[in-house]
Amino acid sequence: MFQKSMILKSPLKEATKVILLNNLTRKAVLNIVEKEVHRKFLKRDKHRYPRKVQEDKFCMVRSMLRSIDRGLKTGLISKEVFSRFLQSFGSIYIKESKNVKKFQEQYGFKPPGFITLSPTRLCNLHCEGCYANSFSTASERLDYEIVTRIVKEQKELWDSHFTVISGGEPLVYKSNGKTLLDLAREHQDTFFLMFTNGTLINEEMARKLAEVGNITPAISIEGFEEETDKRRGQGVHQKILKAFEYLRKYGVPFGVSITATRYNAEVIMSDEFIDYYFNQQGALYGWIFQYMPIGRDFSLELMVTPEQRLQMYLKTWELIREKNLFLADFWNCGAVSNGCISGGRQGGYIYIDWNGNVMPCVFNPYKVHNIIEVYKQGGNLNTVIFSSFFNGIREWIEEYALKGPAEAMGNIIVPCAIKDHFDVMYELIRRTQAQPADEAAAQALQDRGYYEGLVQYGKKVKLITDEIWQKEYLEPEKRRPS
Repeated sequence: MFQKSMILKSPLKEATKVILLNNLTRKAVLNIVEKEVHRKFLKRDKHRYPRKVQEDKFCMVRSMLRSIDRGLKTGLISKEVFSRFLQSFGSIYIKESKNVKKFQEQYGFKPPGFITLSPTRLCNLHCEGCYANSFSTASERLDYEIVTRIVKEQKELWDSHFTVISGGEPLVYKSNGKTLLDLAREHQDTFFLMFTNGTLINEEMARKLAEVGNITPAISIEGFEEETDKRRGQGVHQKILKAFEYLRKYGVPFGVSITATRYNAEVIMSDEFIDYYFNQQGALYGWIFQYMPIGRDFSLELMVTPEQRLQMYLKTWELIREKNLFLADFWNCGAVSNGCISGGRQGGYIYIDWNGNVMPCVFNPYKVHNIIEVYKQGGNLNTVIFSSFFNGIREWIEEYALKGPAEAMGNIIVPCAIKDHFDVMYELIRRTQAQPADEAAAQALQDRGYYEGLVQYGKKVKLITDEIWQKEYLEPEKRRPS
């Protein structure tokens, strides 16, 4: 049996690398791992989640394992990169969890699973509808000492070894002579997912990413060349294709980050799109972000329609279940995470921007704490996750989806606190006196049309997905023997 202890001890750790780098032995190990994951998710556990929710989780993990296998078989992940990748990525799942137990004993629930950091607002592009309102002359950034302290603390307090880097454009970040690559070198036991526009990944940068081995770039696209250049600027798509070429050359695993709007929803779900990026270009994973009406020139009109969202749900899960494609839509794949992952909930995350503002998630731009001020006052990451604002979000998630038995679980195909349940979030922001992180967030909070539009949107999506939720997720639980 492939035990945790196999990777905790150095000689066996090296043996494990050898096993996983060989196509035949890796196949045998992955078969064992898949069976174990299936057993873990599908047995009746104390949480008593609907069986279909557990099946969704298994299918997503299986797609991730098979994506890694595909990368090694085809050389999209080099042996050298994989050796360093295993050291950092393995820490996420295999490292002993003494601090998790300590946290749970003290606070009654497990800690967040990761953090998303935007160390700089600066960006070399000026994309339409940018959630961060980034631009080429922005000066806001976090000092490197703050960034590295955050990564250090998430390991020490939460046993969290996964950090997402967003922006702004991460590859332009520099503070006290330090860059993102220095952060990765300093924290070799942390795995970094970097959301980037890809235009700064030349051959030298690809070589450096291969050298550190614990960063995977998720490169932003909007569709094919026409859709991508329309939003991101003329010639951007061709630069992205060159970035793909260099990453393939050095065996750096990469994926794509896709913003879905009502104007490209059909394109990004087409067979041609999937074949082009995953088979021809070599992307090993994809993140789908349904456009959120925040940031620069926010507009409800850019959101995917409820009908498009339903079609995206059906197609995304077909690709995951039948094609084993590692593709995650943070809204339509809500069952994988038991609903909304914001607000520092168990296994979820918090977001910290370039000014140190701590927010529930990247798309919920309201805050109570600033990490720089918290550090000055002697606090730490645990301080920020117990604000009244974050407590309220976690309480809502528990009440909405997780409190009752399996057959009464809330519809987590509509999981999002800010987009799908804006009436709840609006009242929580007002009650806890959470402050907008920027002018756009302040404007949205004062706009009655914005409020009414988002509330109606959430109701329509819930109505259109309730039949699936009831029929496929809840009704089988009502018939299941206790």
